[in-house]
Amino acid sequence: MTIKAKTKANKISKDSFKQAILNDYKLICEVRESSAQGRRDVLSGKGSFGIFGDGKELAQIALAKVFRNGDFRAGYYRDQTLMTCLGQYSPKHMFSALYGDPELEREPSSGSRQMMNHFSTPFLNSDGSWRDLMSQKNSTSDMACLASQFPRLVGLAQASSVYRKDKKLAENKKKFTDNGSEIVFATIGNASCAEGHFWEAVNAIGVLKVPAIISIWDDGYGISVPNDVQMTKNNVSDVLSGFQRDNNSGQGFEIIKVKAWDYTALIESYEKAEKLAREEHVPSIIHVIEMTQPTGHSTSGSHERYKSKERLKWEEDYDCMKKFKEWILENNIAIEEELNDIEKKSIDYVKSQKKEAWKEYQEPIKNEVKEIVKIFESISHKVDIPDIEEWIKNLNQLSLLGVFRRDYMSLARNLLGMLIHEDISEKEVLRDFINRIKSENHDRYNTKLYNDTNTSVRNVNEIKPEYNDDSELVDGRIIIRDNFHYMFDKIPEAMIFGEDVGKIGGVNQGCEGLQEKFGDIRVADTGIREATIIGQGI
Repeated sequence: MTIKAKTKANKISKDSFKQAILNDYKLICEVRESSAQGRRDVLSGKGSFGIFGDGKELAQIALAKVFRNGDFRAGYYRDQTLMTCLGQYSPKHMFSALYGDPELEREPSSGSRQMMNHFSTPFLNSDGSWRDLMSQKNSTSDMACLASQFPRLVGLAQASSVYRKDKKLAENKKKFTDNGSEIVFATIGNASCAEGHFWEAVNAIGVLKVPAIISIWDDGYGISVPNDVQMTKNNVSDVLSGFQRDNNSGQGFEIIKVKAWDYTALIESYEKAEKLAREEHVPSIIHVIEMTQPTGHSTSGSHERYKSKERLKWEEDYDCMKKFKEWILENNIAIEEELNDIEKKSIDYVKSQKKEAWKEYQEPIKNEVKEIVKIFESISHKVDIPDIEEWIKNLNQLSLLGVFRRDYMSLARNLLGMLIHEDISEKEVLRDFINRIKSENHDRYNTKLYNDTNTSVRNVNEIKPEYNDDSELVDGRIIIRDNFHYMFDKIPEAMIFGEDVGKIGGVNQGCEGLQEKFGDIRVADTGIREATIIGQGI
């Protein structure tokens, strides 16, 4: 890797350049250390499962440099570095998610309603009104099903295209577009590229010519299964080569293959892809190869079980963090002592973030333990149940190490059952405690799935049809057709797309005349690709 001279317009001072590089190295160190300490916490029992972004850091730093306000992300759980670069994640957030902290102010992605490292940003204000999406960096909520982000990716990218083509609509929707200059950045692992949703979405994006940049993080495996079992030719970009854009027609993707440890090549690749997408709405696929996975796929197992000694040695030698450090030293950007100091401070910083996350998660739980222990003690003075003394001892011991609500809620329910024939006031106190925690847990874990403000679609009043003796009897398709015409007149952002709805107006003529009246942007035919049609609608 070599440093290339900056253009005059983009020139920065030597000190500023050095600081930018060191900031990148610092962020990599923090994410890497978070992954390592997170794995240890799961194996020690503080968390139930861990899946991290180590080995993917450098490419995500390059991506983040071209991610602007108003852009969208449709990614997956490896994007820890990207979300940290965007200012929407931190080691503390990661540990809060790892521990299952249900409070949104501490785990802002989902309040631990999803698996850890499943990211999202809010699009609504607390009153249900839309945020200004052009003044923030946007991440659609990750989903656990592999490649499930791709159908939705199509619709997000299409929105930019629609706004660019419809200037009047864009002018009236300033919170949703900057004249169609937004890009949607999708990320996916190499093995998940075998999923049908991936190929359907890639094809749809190519047909629609919309501004999407797809990054494939390729570490050579899907858990323990290597690429030669996952993908034809053992290489997804080789299979995708038929989608490479034609310089004459301009159709297709710009396909770029780049190594995960080559800092300057990564920067250049994302700058090129961004320019094509933002200015010309040309989509790109960036296949990032030679990625590594220092802590393995997840805490469910160890990659030493299925990787050879030679492969593990290669991963150590070509770790993007190690190669980035070598590049910094080779180009005399910093000395080794400076980098070692960053590494040491990163370890201390992550430890402090982890400690804070654990303390904030445990504090309210420990207060509840104190409360239930007092109730247990009061009951034990009136009823002879030998188990209570042992329960109290265990709960006090757990409070010193780490306690979970299930530890004392199960005991509380058991005790309530034992008291069925007892007539003591403490029984009602115990019942009230159980019901209160149950109600609070409902708020912690069973809310926020839908918009629960006044703007919720569930609050729209039903308008029932009215008939009179003179009502004309017509085919049902006429009612549907006329309703669409009325709706499209009243709602300028309304669109309809699907198989056969455009030119012929639907096989049953429910969309008759719509395309002719409102144009092929708002009323469009699609190919036979049902998953991405749904994704466009979402």
